[in-house]
Amino acid sequence: MDSGNFPDYIKNFLQKQGFTKPTLIQSQGWPIAIAGKNFVGIAQTGTGKTLAYLLPAVIQLKENKGRKGKGPRALVLAPTRELARQIEEVAKDFERLLNIRCLCIYGGVSRSNQAQQLRQGVDILIATPGRLNDFLNSRVTTLSRCTYVVLDEADRMLDMGFEPQIRQALEDVPYERQILMFSATWPKEVQHLAKDYLGEFVQVNVGSTELTANHNIKQCIYVCEQDQKMDKFKSIMHEISGEGFGKVLVFTNTKKFVDSLTLALQRNGWPAVGIHGDKTQLQRDIIINKFRSGRTNILVATDVAARGLDVDGVTHVINYDFPNTSEDYIHRIGRTGRSDNKGVAHTILTSENARQARSLIQVLKEAKQEVPHELEQLSRDYGNMKFKDQQTKYKPKNNYKFKSFNNRNYNRDRYNSRDKFGGISEMY
Repeated sequence: MDSGNFPDYIKNFLQKQGFTKPTLIQSQGWPIAIAGKNFVGIAQTGTGKTLAYLLPAVIQLKENKGRKGKGPRALVLAPTRELARQIEEVAKDFERLLNIRCLCIYGGVSRSNQAQQLRQGVDILIATPGRLNDFLNSRVTTLSRCTYVVLDEADRMLDMGFEPQIRQALEDVPYERQILMFSATWPKEVQHLAKDYLGEFVQVNVGSTELTANHNIKQCIYVCEQDQKMDKFKSIMHEISGEGFGKVLVFTNTKKFVDSLTLALQRNGWPAVGIHGDKTQLQRDIIINKFRSGRTNILVATDVAARGLDVDGVTHVINYDFPNTSEDYIHRIGRTGRSDNKGVAHTILTSENARQARSLIQVLKEAKQEVPHELEQLSRDYGNMKFKDQQTKYKPKNNYKFKSFNNRNYNRDRYNSRDKFGGISEMY
C-alpha cells in the first residue's frame, strides 16, 4: 500500500485493519474519487465497494475544511436497513481511529434518538432514503454543507421506488459537490439519474454491466411437484449436512412461511432462526448477529436478506421458493461465494415457476452451469402453453351472414317477434 500515495493516517489505518491488497473496484475507484471527480462504478456486491467510497470520503473530510454547521459533510444513501448498518460497521472503524463522526439513520426504530444525534453534529451520514427524507422535511438536519454524496446500490433504490427521495436529497446538496454512484447493473433509469446529477463522470465496469451470477457458485436446480417440495428440501438439508457446511441461508417468498419453516427445522433438531420485514429492528439485529457469530448456522429469510447481508462463511444458499425475477435469484445466491470463495446454491422449482424457467436457463448458461433436462422441459411446456393461449385468443370468430333489411322492416320484425311473456325472442 506504500505506492498508493495515501496520507500517512490512511496508510496507518489500512495497516491496522490488516489490509494488504485492494480489490479491482478499489484500485480503479480510489484515484478517481480522491481527485474529486464524479464516479460511476458498476460492480456486484462483495467486491469491496464500501471501502472504495468511504476511504476517499475520509480523505476529503480530513484535508478540506467544511462550512460551519451541524449537517453532514458526507452522505451515503443505501436501499435497506441491513445494508446501511453494514456500511456503518466499516465507517465506525474510521470513527474510532481517525475521530470521524458517523451516524446511521433508518426506519423501524425510534426517530427521536436519531434526531438528537443528528442535532449534535455528524461528519458522515449513512441513511435509507425514506428516513433521510423525513428528517429533511422536518428540518432536523440539512445537506447544505454536504459536498460528498454516495448512492450505493442505485439500481435497487430505484427498483424500490426511492427515486423521488433521492432526487430531493440531491437537490438539497450544494452545486459544488462530488457524487459517486455504485450499481450492480446499468439500466436506463440509473443512466438518467447519472445524467441529471453527475454531469461529467468517470465510469468503471467490473465485469458485465448486465446482472450475471457469480461463477464461483455451483448452481443446483431441482424440478418437482408442489406437494414434493418439503421432501426435496429435507433431502437437500441432509445432503449438505453429510458434506459438512458452515452457514446455510434459506429463502422463501412469504413472511408466514419463514416462521413455519423455521419452526419445522427447529423441531427436527436444526438450529434455525428466521428473519422478515415484520420483525422489529432489534429482533432483526439479534437474529443476524446470531447468524454472523455462528451461534446458529441456519437462517431462513424473505428477500429482506437478499441484498446488503454480508456474512462470512455462508457456504450454501437454498431457494425453497423461486423468487419473482432472475435478478432476485442472482442476488439471493450471491450471499455465498463471496470474496473469491466457493459456494453452492440449491433451488427448487415447480410448474408454478414455469414462466421464469427460460431466464433461469440463460443465467445458468452464462455461468457455464449444467442445465437439467427437467428445467428445459419446464421451459418448453410454458412456451407451448403460451403459444396455444395466443392461438385461442386470436382465433377468428365464425362469420355470420346477416340479411339486409331497412329500418322499417327491422322495427316490424322486432315488434312481431315479441313472445307472450313480453320478451324478445331470437331473430336468427
